[in-house]
Amino acid sequence: MPTKLEKFSQFKKFNNAFTYLYQDYILDTQPFHLFNQWNVHFFHNNHPIILEIGCGRGEYTVGLASKYPHQNFIGIDYKSNRMWMGAKYALENQLKNVAFIRTKVEFLDKVFAPLEISEIWITFPDPQIQKSREKKRLTHPRFLEHYKKFLKKNGIIHLKTDNDIFFNYTLETLKNLNITPLLYTYNLYQEKDNTELNEVKSIQTYYEKLFSEQGHSIKYCKFQLI
Repeated sequence: MPTKLEKFSQFKKFNNAFTYLYQDYILDTQPFHLFNQWNVHFFHNNHPIILEIGCGRGEYTVGLASKYPHQNFIGIDYKSNRMWMGAKYALENQLKNVAFIRTKVEFLDKVFAPLEISEIWITFPDPQIQKSREKKRLTHPRFLEHYKKFLKKNGIIHLKTDNDIFFNYTLETLKNLNITPLLYTYNLYQEKDNTELNEVKSIQTYYEKLFSEQGHSIKYCKFQLI
């Protein structure tokens, strides 16, 4: 297995991996070179683009890409040594509908154009449970407003977490914004007769498997930013 530094180096050379960091966001006068061009110049199709924010090792991104070949998937994370695994897997398995970007959520409005993204998955993010870190939660109103800059009108956001505090916070935030979830559950794997939730259960991240094995209930919420 390569070292962390070797993974950093290899990730930069993968043709399905990109980097857009602080210096690019602050100093560039132009957006990211694939801004509004992902379908035309990278995926070479007009299929919907789905983001996974905080994708970690990328197993959810490549899992979705394998299952849904007529959709495009992009994993976002700040640590490329994590995404190295997903990017490498995608290349080795010739998954042409997958990309990874080392960047921060705050920079995505210069990576993606308005209406360029169809759906967002937020899978097991850091819950930032301290009250002082509330603004860093990926379902804080400032992030939800940020997603509107590139998410299609009525685009879907999916959330998976094992953390009660973060999940309750998300539901309360949506309520305060007059957003009614399309679907939610406090225990995904106790839901047996819901076809849509069975589909959601069909792919697991590393942390989802770990938390489930430890007895944590997995929460899921699906909503739109009206």
